[in-house]
Amino acid sequence: MKKIDAHLHVAHIIAGYCRRGELRAVGGGRAMWGNGEEFQLIPEEYGDSWNFPVEKALELMDENEVERAVLMHGSMYGFQNQYHYQILKKYPDRFCPSCTVDPFMTNHMETMRYYMEDLKFHLVKFEISSGGGLMGCHPPFSLVSDTMMEIYEFIEKKQGVLAMDVGDITMPSHQPENLEQIAHTFPRLKLVICHLLAPIEERKEEWRESLKLLKKDNVWFDIAALPKIVGTDIYPYKKVQNIVKEAIELLGSHRLLWGTDAPFAAVSDSYEHLTNYLEQGDAFTKEELEAIYYKNACQVYFS
Repeated sequence: MKKIDAHLHVAHIIAGYCRRGELRAVGGGRAMWGNGEEFQLIPEEYGDSWNFPVEKALELMDENEVERAVLMHGSMYGFQNQYHYQILKKYPDRFCPSCTVDPFMTNHMETMRYYMEDLKFHLVKFEISSGGGLMGCHPPFSLVSDTMMEIYEFIEKKQGVLAMDVGDITMPSHQPENLEQIAHTFPRLKLVICHLLAPIEERKEEWRESLKLLKKDNVWFDIAALPKIVGTDIYPYKKVQNIVKEAIELLGSHRLLWGTDAPFAAVSDSYEHLTNYLEQGDAFTKEELEAIYYKNACQVYFS
């Protein structure tokens, strides 16, 4: 079955920055925050990793018959705009790289124009989450502030795609009503919400209501990192399969995009398992799998 990994990270240099300060590689795939907290960012079996280059990503993709991938920004890895541009030029048939800015930068619109007009990016990713994104670096802010709405309007005018990680329901960054307003205000903007709104078992009813609110013609959801987010599940992730089945019932399979969130998500389990778990058992029809694994990502990112 053809596959597109709709949520993958690469890092030429690990230069993260978030609520714990800077993040730097310390060898062996481990990284350390500015407060001294250390953790495994890249699987040990990937080698003595101080970064995660695109060549390693291609190796994993080829081993698991993943045809293409969407490269997302993540605060743990740091902004990779220039590296993503190099990849865009070198591997245009394999990757859809994203660009990003910090909207609190004085010249953020000038930089955004450069990325989309001069460098020809068409995907913008914002890591908003309070846990690992902009609302960890800055005080909480509205996703429909004048500053943010100007950015969305520009992306829509450029016929671009906007991907947003807003964290889970416990975080100030989790703003489904504002996401709905963005989708309504900019109907020609393709909006992808990452991690299926990071469902929490104890708050499932609110999660369901948020999915219903965001059932829009221009809104999609990737399911990247769900095995890691659920946490207590083991391969082939029956709990995650049930969450995806419920999302299909609420949204339709044409609104879901498979992704891994590697390399960090692959610390907990192999890229192979993150790639094939939906195919284990009979939870999904062939048509649903083809849509989630490939067709939807083609429509959103590669059309």
